[in-house]
Amino acid sequence: MQPVPAILLEGVGMSDLGVERTTGPLQAVVAVVGRVLSAVFVPVVTFVVLYLGFVFLRDSGAPQIVVTIVAIVWGVGGVAGLYFVTNWLIEKLPTTWRSRFTPFLFVGPAIVILGWYLFLPTVRSLYLSFFGKFSNEFVGLENYVYVFTNRTMRTAFVNNLLWLVFGTGGAVISGLIVALLADRSKMEKVAKSFIFLPMAISFVGAGVIWKFMYTFRAAGQVQLGLLNAIITGFGAEPVNWLILRPWNSFFLIAIFIWLQTGFAMVILSASIKQVPSQLIEAARIDGAGEFRIVFQIIIPFIRGTIITVSTTILLLSLKVFDIVFAMTNGLFGTEVLASQQYKQMFKFLNYGRGSAIAIVILIAVIPVIWYNLRQFGQREVF
Repeated sequence: MQPVPAILLEGVGMSDLGVERTTGPLQAVVAVVGRVLSAVFVPVVTFVVLYLGFVFLRDSGAPQIVVTIVAIVWGVGGVAGLYFVTNWLIEKLPTTWRSRFTPFLFVGPAIVILGWYLFLPTVRSLYLSFFGKFSNEFVGLENYVYVFTNRTMRTAFVNNLLWLVFGTGGAVISGLIVALLADRSKMEKVAKSFIFLPMAISFVGAGVIWKFMYTFRAAGQVQLGLLNAIITGFGAEPVNWLILRPWNSFFLIAIFIWLQTGFAMVILSASIKQVPSQLIEAARIDGAGEFRIVFQIIIPFIRGTIITVSTTILLLSLKVFDIVFAMTNGLFGTEVLASQQYKQMFKFLNYGRGSAIAIVILIAVIPVIWYNLRQFGQREVF
């Protein structure tokens, strides 16, 4: 074997030649420190530079439109420029070190920011949940005892269970039905567009829209609400839908289903199109009807997608707040956990109870998130 000329080895690291380089303790420490610095340097410097820039803009006295435009350019351009410069510096390192630091440069800041805005608030909420109303007196598990024994909280737990079962189930089933029907329609794109349209509306906006649907006026007056206008047109008495216990919770859940059906439809429809057409044709040749094809071929084939869509919508139903707040403010037996947390924190100013409810919601969400990540990992998403 001929030796490689020295000139050809210039600028080539040992890892480029397939040679393992032994890493001593000092090099390992330097690697760890370098990774931490490359992960923390970008967000820290970004925050400092952007903060100074925004302070300058605030005190400049320039017109608002100019400040807005400069702030957008400064924010986006500043972050992009900082990443570019830092990446340029890392590119100057040897190949081995470059491969170690580059992932931390781009992933590290995201982890730091998520930790700052998610992990630290979670830890603080857990800490406050063991203290009293004004966070100055340690009360142990008293707030958690309140969460699981208070009458209003029990109502909130029951309502959240209804949202989990009927909200999630209704949205997934509706989305699946629409996906199956649209897949067989010549106007598939138009139909899907109309079904998906509510996804562009916020939960609060949907609540305002449906409040007009449920509007009630006394008998003999002109009914502005669509439902009451319909039933009074057939000679029935108008109904105050939002105070009709326990059905008012189901009327709110209907709004959630209306919003999430489009999401379920789009994901499930894409999965249905992956079912082999030869398999369906073979079933039809064997005499299988459409219902049998759906229940014995299509649904088993897209089972993983159905579970993923269900768990995603399940997370939304666990944290539902906007619809309840916009429609009834949690009155008339429609309280959910999130609405109670909001009231305890910002209406009654009881930070201990509010934090305890937040931790309970977090604990309820964790198993669903864990299951989703486990499913994604099995499908080699990561």
